[in-house]
Amino acid sequence: MTVVGVTIIPIMVQKYQSPVRVYKHPFELVMAAYERRFPTCHLIPMFVASDVVDEETSEDGSTNRIERRCALDVDAPRLLKRIAGVDYVYFIQKNTLNRKERTLHIESHNETFSNRVIIHETCCYSVHPENEDWTCFEQTASLDIKSFFGFESTVEKIAMKQYASSIKKGKEIIEYYLKELEDEGITHVPRWTPSSLSLPLPRPTSLSSPPVLPKLAITPAVSIPLAAEAKDDKLDADYIKRYLGDLTPLQESCLIRLRKWLQETHKGKIPKDEHILRFLRARDFNMDKAREILCQSLTWRKQHQVDYLLETWSSPQVLQDYYTGGWHHHDRDGRPLYILRLGQMDTKGLVRALGEESLLRHVRNTTSNVRPVSVWITVDLEGLNMRHLWRPGVKALLRIIEVVEANYPETLGRLLILRAPRVFPVLWTLVSPFIDENTRKKFLIYAGNDYQGPGGLVDYIDKEIIPDFLGGECMCEVPEGGLVPKSMYRTAEELENEDVRLWTETIYQSASIFKGAPHELLIEIIDASSVITWDFDVCKGDVVFNIYHSKRAPQAPRKDPLGAHGITSPGGNNVQLIDKSWTLGQDYSMVESPLTCKEGESVQGSHITRWPGFYILQWKFHNMPACSATNLPRVDDVLATLQVSSHKCKVMYYTEVLGSEDFRLLFSVQSTPVLSLTTPSSSSSSSCSVFFL
Repeated sequence: MTVVGVTIIPIMVQKYQSPVRVYKHPFELVMAAYERRFPTCHLIPMFVASDVVDEETSEDGSTNRIERRCALDVDAPRLLKRIAGVDYVYFIQKNTLNRKERTLHIESHNETFSNRVIIHETCCYSVHPENEDWTCFEQTASLDIKSFFGFESTVEKIAMKQYASSIKKGKEIIEYYLKELEDEGITHVPRWTPSSLSLPLPRPTSLSSPPVLPKLAITPAVSIPLAAEAKDDKLDADYIKRYLGDLTPLQESCLIRLRKWLQETHKGKIPKDEHILRFLRARDFNMDKAREILCQSLTWRKQHQVDYLLETWSSPQVLQDYYTGGWHHHDRDGRPLYILRLGQMDTKGLVRALGEESLLRHVRNTTSNVRPVSVWITVDLEGLNMRHLWRPGVKALLRIIEVVEANYPETLGRLLILRAPRVFPVLWTLVSPFIDENTRKKFLIYAGNDYQGPGGLVDYIDKEIIPDFLGGECMCEVPEGGLVPKSMYRTAEELENEDVRLWTETIYQSASIFKGAPHELLIEIIDASSVITWDFDVCKGDVVFNIYHSKRAPQAPRKDPLGAHGITSPGGNNVQLIDKSWTLGQDYSMVESPLTCKEGESVQGSHITRWPGFYILQWKFHNMPACSATNLPRVDDVLATLQVSSHKCKVMYYTEVLGSEDFRLLFSVQSTPVLSLTTPSSSSSSSCSVFFL
């Protein structure tokens, strides 16, 4: 019997999901080993007893249902047991063994203190999807501590401790009994057949050679961060340990749950597991915080087309000549080494010649090369002086730090700051508040030539690759920098126009949605059977997406001057088209069922137009349903209401109109599954059709 313990937020249900464990043994043999855990198991000292309270077998013997009452001696302080008035905690476990389908489903819940603590666990043993001689084990659980005599935090810690100690033994216990069966000569149990009950018990046979698996289905998709096709695969425990490192059971749960959430909300455009794990580590495995910054980063990547920068953008010549940063070999552990000669960089000249946005794009282009491995950065500050504290230059540096921290967390292995001058503390005071605490711990700062001795640069980088300007013998190709000629400076107006051009150089547009002020987009259709496609991200708040049709054109776009509660709508990103005097069903009609989209979701879809005319795509503020007067509000509703209390939402969207032939051709070329693509038979009967680009 497994006891589940997870991190608890008071009055909130916490969930746990384990990775898939694989036993390289047939299902029937694993079941024989599993049954040896009852009525007690000496490998789990806390599992002291179990009694069968009910059992039922189908007529053909293929299905067996058994219910047990299990007693656990929880390792809790004697004072707490005395206050609670119990020595043992009792659980009810219901097992359903289907020999025909080769599955075992287990459900368990606590009987003791069920009015104060609710523990619910489901487990499943099943046949491996690609090797019928292997067995998979999956587990999910939830824990809800409502109240416990004021010891809620203590109960949480006890449950977590018990769970952490027992989860590690889960696989070992099955392996132990499998070995015990082997020692007894039982190495094969025949599969169930309709006549198997009348057959004598199987004779022990010799152990056969282990099956060879050509490829394992339970492995994560290997994909680029935003172009992966959604797969319903599951993470395997062995894969996690081999490729992602040792994680605690709770950390594994966070990774799996966040990955599953992304699969459900981002329609196949999910990052690699290593990428997700970095965001979790950056927020100490706080699911909500990690999900928030990861969604913001995915939106940022899409808006700035980061995954295509290497193909679509090249650095201006002035950056190639005067930007004093570049890659230089690897450290002793094989991690890429990036050298930045900040003291030799004319930050003022670069900003005056290029603008802040060009510098940011260069950083995006550089970081696009970063693989999911830790990177070493060496910053040489020789030459740093007060001219580097020029305010626009510092502002650009802070934006660069902000971009890297928000979108490339936990990619820094170590940062060595060498030859720090007296002015450095001033610069550090300005930039350090913008650097995450976990990242600051990776900084090593050396003043003067202290880095050349023991404990310095040679401890991390092989002597033969130390750059010549740092006292080594290796020629480094990083530009030496120097002052950018003033003849290359641009006027303030030119810089502003360039920054605006780079900022808006994207196929996506952004819009703000206020309570009472939706954002609407007009699309005129001349040929019936055209296809309107869309792709949008909900960056903030929850919205409702609608599509309407009208035979007559709306009036000129109306910008909402004041949002709800007198909030000024940002210029140009909130447009309303449907006149308040229009009547739904007369002046215009709904052609798709409303689609509610949650914050962080990425939505792609299409609509085949049935009539020519004017189509209006609308993003509307989602009002939370009012709580019933006779029922207490649910915690989720209360939290969601607080979350959207600002009465403002934000979306980033892209739309395109394709001819029906072009759309079919695009679908054929992409070879992607269409979930639904039907012409609506009435004005409001169809749902949003989703496809993957």
